[in-house]
Amino acid sequence: MRVGVGAEMTVREAVARATRELEASLVLRADGARDAVLLMMNATGTTRAAMIADPERALTAEQARMYEGLIARRLKNEPIQYITGEQGFFGLALRVTPAVLIPRPETEHLVEAVLAEIDVSEPVRVLDVGTGSGAIAIALASRLPRAEIVAVDISRTALEIARENAARYGVSGQVRLVALDLLDGLAGEEFAFDVIVSNPPYVAEGEREGLHPQVREWEPAEALFAGVDGMDVYRRLVPQAGGALRPGGLLAMEIGQGQREAIATLLAEWGEVRFVDDLRGIARVVMARKP
Repeated sequence: MRVGVGAEMTVREAVARATRELEASLVLRADGARDAVLLMMNATGTTRAAMIADPERALTAEQARMYEGLIARRLKNEPIQYITGEQGFFGLALRVTPAVLIPRPETEHLVEAVLAEIDVSEPVRVLDVGTGSGAIAIALASRLPRAEIVAVDISRTALEIARENAARYGVSGQVRLVALDLLDGLAGEEFAFDVIVSNPPYVAEGEREGLHPQVREWEPAEALFAGVDGMDVYRRLVPQAGGALRPGGLLAMEIGQGQREAIATLLAEWGEVRFVDDLRGIARVVMARKP
């Protein structure tokens, strides 16, 4: 569907028309007005304040074509983060592409929980499993100047995105990126971590059709789905983490809604197992210590 923006159309008129197009979609209508503004900012390289100050400014022909193209992409359910190439996370503006999962606000709970367990003045070795865009590793490195972080992912394309993000925030020296399938093949001398943190795939295959189309159709399936019950990766990762942590070391993982009991069973032999709820009272993070 075309927005039909003309070269003489003003910013206000173009945003209004795009908003109507987006709100006509059942799955996009809730954020239609917001997305229309964000994509206008992207097409014109301007700020929200500038748009408000001069809403009658006419778009150039090039801006109009670009805006129309961006709206067309959004109408195909492409996540706005992939269109703009950026997502905010823990105060960072991270580059994202369809090669990586879009960082969620829920994952900030995981970062906060880990930071609460670490003395910022002490050196610490951290392993981030399934780093994707590098969101967790970079957020931790930005707050822990003495941390040495190894970030692993099975996708080399994802690791390149993480490399760009680490360079953007000047933490490349702290974050070492390694291509691995979970901890398979990690060298023996590396098995001495103080903290292992992960936001692994945890969506059950049967939940695929219930996901929002922009998630189901655009985000990488290998970063979302983990078998029939969503527990496949946890079943591999927990014992691997037990071998990679020093005694008393911390394992911190994001978990899916309704997985609390199954995760508790997996961690039955670990110490100090506790769960951290999100703002809705749903268990989103599990913390445990290696005995």
